[in-house]
Amino acid sequence: MKKNIINLIPVFLSVFLLIGTIVLSSLLPEKSPNSEINNKSKSSCEVNAVETMSIVSTETDEEMRAVWVPYMSLNMNDTDRSEEAFKEKFDAIIQKCLKNKLNTIIIHVRPNGDSLYPSKYFPWSDILTGRQGKDPGYDPLEYIIKAAHENNVKVHAWINPLRIRFSKTPADFSEDNPYVIWKNDNIKENDSYTFESGSNIYYNPAYKEVRELIINGVREIVENYDVDGIHFDDYFYPTDDEKCDEADYKKYVSAVGKDYTPLSHSEWRKANINVLISGVYSAVHEINNNVKFGISPQCNTENDEKISADVISWGSISGYVDYLCPQIYVSNTHPYLPFKKSADEWRDIIKNKNVKYYIGLGVYKAGSDSDNGTWLVSDEILKNQVLYGRSINCDGFMLYSYDYLDTENTKAEVQNVIALF
Repeated sequence: MKKNIINLIPVFLSVFLLIGTIVLSSLLPEKSPNSEINNKSKSSCEVNAVETMSIVSTETDEEMRAVWVPYMSLNMNDTDRSEEAFKEKFDAIIQKCLKNKLNTIIIHVRPNGDSLYPSKYFPWSDILTGRQGKDPGYDPLEYIIKAAHENNVKVHAWINPLRIRFSKTPADFSEDNPYVIWKNDNIKENDSYTFESGSNIYYNPAYKEVRELIINGVREIVENYDVDGIHFDDYFYPTDDEKCDEADYKKYVSAVGKDYTPLSHSEWRKANINVLISGVYSAVHEINNNVKFGISPQCNTENDEKISADVISWGSISGYVDYLCPQIYVSNTHPYLPFKKSADEWRDIIKNKNVKYYIGLGVYKAGSDSDNGTWLVSDEILKNQVLYGRSINCDGFMLYSYDYLDTENTKAEVQNVIALF
């Protein structure tokens, strides 16, 4: 078990940054949003083919070789939605992972403020039954872990912490969705716990009640399931547009008063996310120190800055994450950010020896005309990216995504990668 003081380092830093925010919290509603929710029953970068590079051979026995399994791959629309149909679908996923020598799945369990297991805090996902909140009559996550572990495949539970609705999904909300409860409870302050950006809806991490809801959702997974990891991807604040939470920032500035200099809007957002991330990390390790918590940010650090993902702190300070997996979904001749340049930048960002460095590879781009056609010059682009990642001592790779492991465009590239595993 890591010493508690190490786990608390980012909390101390965040508190320092959030002096004004602490003052603000006294002005916000203290009632936990979970009081109405907790009573739910638990119902049943390509290396160019003509380029030569110095590649260092490394031992790969402990290498992470993972694939993301997004919620779209688990959608039951093409089945009778039975437990047997889900098991059959997931068994096929595991068999394809084994065929491709993969040892870990990063699988969606909370894509849009919902759940693929019986949760005290979030409604059942609509991808199981076609309707959010409807109990499928079985526990998908329980079977996922059982079937994966029987085949020596690790499971990282993938959560989108802030998303409630994205790209019109889900179409409808259940009555037990926290968003619906807060909108219908006649407590005006609770309306601030979420915000909209375009047609999308998000949880508002500026409020400690919301952060606790998200952290409690992580806690129940680690407490009740034998997961190997908890995984957040690159969805934090949806945009650098300040209008969606302008009122909350103004409350914070007013609460800080004249005695202190308030954080800028962007730094305030970043501090909110850091408190959430450090809270998740602490919760995970308090329950089970063997479970890992990691994040897969965008490879473009300018974009990370826009969505308030403080990757510099996460990669250098203990107590935020156990691993970072930047999504380096680019060819080596990408016109703006080539693979090697991005991989090297992230090697420098991840300074903490206790934070693993995994590289996310864009399998879905293989054989396509993406990045100005630079994925068409060779069928060894991903292979060479793996070799280069090993040469800079990264700790493994994650492939995006499951559905692209054997398409007509991608299968040649994938087989060249698998030959290295």
